[in-house]
Amino acid sequence: MTGIKRFVFDTNALVSALLFEESVPAQAVWRARCEGQLLQSQATMDELKSVLARRKFDKYVTPSEREDFLIALQREALTVELIDTVTDYRDPKDNKFLELGLSGKADFIIRGDDDLLVLNPFRGISIITPRAFIDDSE
Repeated sequence: MTGIKRFVFDTNALVSALLFEESVPAQAVWRARCEGQLLQSQATMDELKSVLARRKFDKYVTPSEREDFLIALQREALTVELIDTVTDYRDPKDNKFLELGLSGKADFIIRGDDDLLVLNPFRGISIITPRAFIDDSE
């Protein structure tokens, strides 16, 4: 494995990064892009596309801006085939991020809410908030 860090961002963090470009999640995404490789899977991208299609975001970003964000993310992030399976977490919707972290050999899962933090570290992967990730660099 190379010395390049690998990062998984959950949907909440990515949506916040898009909607509020000066936000802590946006800063965390920028830092991760500078320091290493973003990871995605078909399952995580499908969820992000579904969430960004919600009309409630119309007041923040246009459909075109959302599409541009998705295209840029798909172009930049490494798409990982999920070979690891996680079924023991209490919220099955979060398993895909844990599976991506394991399958992609991630160093960090950066989580927009506190839910997965109780698992930190998860099989050697640090699970942290965008704030903790930014504060770590200062």
